[in-house]
Order: sequence, then C-alpha cells, then structure tokens
Amino acid sequence: MKFTDGFWRIRDGVQISYATEVREVRPESKRFTTYASVRKVARRGDTLNAPLVTVECFSPAEGVIGVRVTHHAGKRRPGPDFSLSGDADGAGTVRQDGQVTELTSGPLTLRLDGSGPFALTFHDADGRELTRSDARNTAFATTGHGERHHMLTRLALGVGEQVYGLGERFTPFVKNGQTVDVWQADGGTSSEQSYKNIPFYVSSRGYGVFVNHPGAVSFEVGSESVGQVQFSVEDQSLEYYVVAGPTPKDVLTRYTALTGRPALPPAWSFGLWLSTSFTTSYDEETVTSFVDGMAERGIPLTVFHFDCFWMREYQWCDFQWDPDVFPDPDGMLARLKEKGLRISAWINPYIAQKSPLFDEAAALGHLVRRADGDVWQWDLWQAGMGLVDFTSPDARAWFRSKLKPLLDQGVDCFKTDFGERIPTDVVWHDGSDPERMHNYYTQLYNRTVFELLEKERGQGEAVLFARSATAGGQQYPVHWGGDCWSSFEAMAESLRGGLSLSLSGFGFWSHDIGGFEGTPDPSVFKRWLAFGLLSSHSRLHGSTSYRVPWEFGDEAVEVARRFTLLKHRLMPYLYGAAVQAHDTGVPMMRPMVLEFPDDPACRQLDRQYMLGPDLLVAPVFDTGGEVEVYLPEGTWTHLLSGEKATGPCWRTERHGYDSLPLYVREGAVLPLASDDARPDGDWLDEPVLLVHPSAAPRYEAEVTVPDTTGARAASFRVVRDGDALRVTSSGTGRPFTVRVAGGPEARGTGEVTVPLG
Repeated sequence: MKFTDGFWRIRDGVQISYATEVREVRPESKRFTTYASVRKVARRGDTLNAPLVTVECFSPAEGVIGVRVTHHAGKRRPGPDFSLSGDADGAGTVRQDGQVTELTSGPLTLRLDGSGPFALTFHDADGRELTRSDARNTAFATTGHGERHHMLTRLALGVGEQVYGLGERFTPFVKNGQTVDVWQADGGTSSEQSYKNIPFYVSSRGYGVFVNHPGAVSFEVGSESVGQVQFSVEDQSLEYYVVAGPTPKDVLTRYTALTGRPALPPAWSFGLWLSTSFTTSYDEETVTSFVDGMAERGIPLTVFHFDCFWMREYQWCDFQWDPDVFPDPDGMLARLKEKGLRISAWINPYIAQKSPLFDEAAALGHLVRRADGDVWQWDLWQAGMGLVDFTSPDARAWFRSKLKPLLDQGVDCFKTDFGERIPTDVVWHDGSDPERMHNYYTQLYNRTVFELLEKERGQGEAVLFARSATAGGQQYPVHWGGDCWSSFEAMAESLRGGLSLSLSGFGFWSHDIGGFEGTPDPSVFKRWLAFGLLSSHSRLHGSTSYRVPWEFGDEAVEVARRFTLLKHRLMPYLYGAAVQAHDTGVPMMRPMVLEFPDDPACRQLDRQYMLGPDLLVAPVFDTGGEVEVYLPEGTWTHLLSGEKATGPCWRTERHGYDSLPLYVREGAVLPLASDDARPDGDWLDEPVLLVHPSAAPRYEAEVTVPDTTGARAASFRVVRDGDALRVTSSGTGRPFTVRVAGGPEARGTGEVTVPLG
C-alpha cells in the first residue's frame, strides 16, 4: 500500500506520523524499549497533544532480532498468531555506551543512537551495515478520514540489493519494483495473486525479514520509495524480525527454526503420481486401464490420485464414494493396493448444502457463522456450501472422524485443496479476528489433516498435496503450484512460483505436469515431463483432459519412462537432500542464488535451479529444444551424455525430448540406486557411487545414504591421492560400485580403489 505521493507529498486522505526523536530508552539485560515522539520536542509543552510511538527490541533466537512498533497498546488481540519457537528469556545482549544502545544476538547487532533522529541500524558480525530504518521510516498512518489505522516500516535497500521470496509468487523472481499484497487468493499462476502468501523475504545482502502478522501485509519492494522495502499492516502494532545470514542458507535455517521445519515426506511419495484429472469421465474401469497401461508401457507408478468426482456431484464434501461410479470402493482400493500402489484422495474444507454432513455440522456448531448467528454460505464452487470452523477443537475432531474411515479403507494421503477463499464477514468459534484468520485458515486446515495422517500412519508416513499455505505451512508438506495453463509460458510461471516459495522456507514443491487448464501440445507435455520428474514431487494431473502419457504419443511414453526411472535411480541422492531440508530448512529445489550467492550472474536466474546441492537442472521451454543455461565456476558434467563444460559460462544448447541441461557439479558424489522400479527400494543393494572428482591432486568428499526413514544407513568417504581414488564405506558390509564420471569403475566391499590413469 502506498502512502506518499512522490518524495515530497503525502497522498490525499492520508495522515502520517513518523517516529522522529528518541525521548527515552529503557534497557534490560536482553532487550530494550525506546519511546519516540512524532515531532521534535523543544520544550515541555511540545509533549502535549502528540502521540508517542513505543518500539520494543528483542531477540527470540540466536541471529534473529525482533522489533515491535506500537501506537495504541490497548487494542484487543484476539488472534490468531503464528506459532514461533525461540528462547523465552531472550537470546540477545544489550550494551549501552552514552546515548548509543546496542542489542546483539549471534552475528547480528541492532544499533540505536539516541543523539540524532530516530533510526534503527542492523549490522553483521563484521560491522557491515545490512539495512536500516532511519528518519521518516517508522510510522503510523490513517486513511479514510481517520477511520483506518496502519503501522508501517521502511528498511533500506543497498545499491544493487535484490529481494526474493514472499511466498509462491508467479511474478518476476526478483521482487524489486513490485507491490506484493500478502492475502490468500485463488488466482491461478498467471497473476500477481498467490495461493501461498508468506510475509518473509530474503535479501541478496545476506539477511531476511519476517513480518510477524498473519493477516494482510502489504509490501512495497522498491516501488513506492525505490531505495527501500516498505511493509504495512492495518493494525495498532507492527512486529518484524531481521534474520541474520551471512548466506541465504543460513537465513533459511534460522527462519525455519523460528517458524517450523518441514516434516520428512515418506520415500514413496517421491515416485510418480497419476490422477484421474478433474472433470474428466472416469470409473474403476478407467482407473484400472490407466494403471495397467502404465505398467504395460514400463512406466513405474507409485501413487494413484482420485480427484473431486470420487464423491457425488453437489455434495463436496461428504467423504462418500459415488456409488454410481464406484460401487465397490473397498474392493477397488484393495485391487489397486495389490498392484503396489498408494492411494490419494481429494478433499476440501467446504461442506455443500446437499451433503448429508451439512445439517450435522451446522447442528453441532462446526460451520463458520455470521454475526447474526446464521451459517455463512455461498454458491461459489459448491451450492450453498459452508466452511468448517477449524478454530474449534470439536470441529477439528469431527472433520478427522470423517476422514478416518477413508484411511481404514486404504487411502494413504489427501490432496488438501482450496483454503484461500475465506470470508471476513464471519464470527469464529474461538473469537479470532476475521482479517487475521483469512490467511491463517490454511494452517489449521492442513495441520488438522496432517496430524490425522501422522496418528494413523505413523510419523514419517504423512504427506499432503496442499495448495494453500501461510508462514509455518512448510511443516506440512507437500505443496503444489495450483492451477496453471498448459503452455510453455505457464510452465515458466510455475517454476518461478516454486523457486520463490523455496526462498520462503518451503522444502518440497510440485506442480501439474503438462499444466492444469486446457490440453497441452505434445511438445509442452514432453518438456514438462522432464521438468516434473526432476522436481521434488511429480504428479500427472489435468482439468478437462487426461494426462496419461500415451494420450500425447509414443515419444511421450518414452520420455515418461526415461525420467521416472532416472528419478528412481537418483533417490538415494534425492532423499539425502530431503533429509537436509527436514533438518536445516534448506529446500530440495534451490534457486541458483541460494547455492551460489557470491556469483552475480546467479542472482536473477529463474529458468534453472539446483536439485539438491549437486545437480543443475534447466528445463526446456521450447518446442525445438533450444535452451540457455548458465554454469557457475568449475567443471560441470552432463549426467546423461557425459559432456564436460567449464564455467563460469553461458551456453546455448539444443536437446531432444529425452534430454535437457542436467549437470553435475565438480566434486560431487552421487549415490545411485540399482533398483529403478520404485522410489523406496533398498538403496544399499548394489549402489553405484558416481564420482565427479575435482582436478586437484588431493580431493576428499563424503556422502551419506539414508534409509527410507531418513536415518543414516551408510556413509562413504572418497579420497583422491594422486592417480588413485579410494572409497571406504561405513555402516554396511555390502558390495558397492565406484564409477568415475567418464572413466573407470570398480566394485567391492569395505574399500574400493579406482585408478584414474
């Protein structure tokens, strides 16, 4: 939201009061509070009839400093609030020297100099200024003839500084110059709206900023004041946290420690998912033909997903199989299970009026109501639908009780669709503020379902396919990119959204291979297959048309098979990256700037990414196969062809549908599974260690292979000494093969030596 009219003037109808002069500082051992007047005080009379801004500075965790700016502190706070972890006593240390007050937490220091105009300056461990909020940058404002009250802060942007994140945004990857409104919306992938709005951004200068407000937060990223990021809320208080680096990975690690780390999805969820699609015609015969068709064509399938019309029309959700389409759901699910499949079922948090559950939920008080006591209803999506009130513990238990019979039948996971269209003209069971609940609702929805899966299936076996999220939503993976068109442009939009989400703390992400709306051209579908199967999670799903590969020709079948088998072979490496996301918050799909923050060329790249630490992926967005790819410094080896290239360099390449730029980083050791039939096989059964040693005469590396629970199953230490490569294993006495990229290989147990020539 913009408040100013150029540099000199304020917009019509806006009144702004800036924190101007420090009037008092109250230090404590781990925090301090300062009071700032909104005008200079020359004499005692100037303190009358004038506001005072309260600024509290504290540290909830090492390397994180919070600032809470308040105008009127008496406003009721009904919630909801983000659930944050941290040190209840505070993690900072306060030091005063004359009129200078400093709060230090780990490598981060906040400095306030009371002798000059009000200003807060943030420094790193070397004393380098990261950002600052100086004169005329901390304020409250009123609009609408004084009826609406806003709190706002501006933080400075350095020359060349770039901003990333703020959720799954499909607009340009670098957010500079954009207005970003954090407000959940069902807007597809081709607009500025977003299903996953996260009030957190990462700066190329090595810090992050999290605005601790679950409602509407408006960001002006170098768009109102071109040298600053402004964020504002309609409230009496604004709280934000500056998160230290120095690297973007460090920022994400600290941020996810605060808001929650992703759960580790089960290994089987990384296999290929196939859907009925949305409005297509299907029954058990159709489903069986899809499943058998994949097997006949040698394309391993792990999960089959039943989309909305597994339930009866006009009755979403009643959680009952449509008897006209699926007369024997128990038998059908048992037959699919015999084929080795996991089962996913679509749900949403709405109860249609025609559903037999509507009257039950309304009578029990489990549906959201208006202020007059009526159940809130509308006809968008489902006729007369109501909304489950997840602020009520009883409503959450009721909702879980309707899902549990499906799990007993054999359903393994749920696609938790929707959660964005949440009204604000309602009254919540726990008294939550409707504006704050609009964004936060998805957290309660996804958590309710995820906790049921953990309870019934066990920790490590729960996985969702969720569309909406807010800060902290990364704890309940997996999230997918929503409704996109079936085009190369939409494919690129989806990737931008996923990379933006990954810099917002989300470790796992997927998208609809081939696009959702429309029917993709075979060239789009084949290119999207390679991209989708080199993403964290991979799903074939559409709207009005099927997404089985043979609908797009024989070559599409070949491409689907090739990249599904490749992903299965990569699973020991990929699951290791998944464990890292779970342990540290560093995502599986990594924007180039995350892995190479010191390379200026990587800071705007949004058409390629690192999959884990060592694989560079550049999807092809062109029928003819032409693609530009940037390789950072070092020697890179194409995983499929073995071709080597030395960076830093830009390359223009041409690839058939069975290939794309897929490069392995110098020094990498990729553990590969021998069994490519499934994603969750025995990864220590004859594994291959694909070694890409550096050219240095002395080279060391270590790689860990997890088991399917994420625990360390074995580790391998790789040492190059002159013309020999020696690999020793621990944790297993089973045989393994060491293969040098483009060179010799050797097999053994315990220790294997490979001559390098």
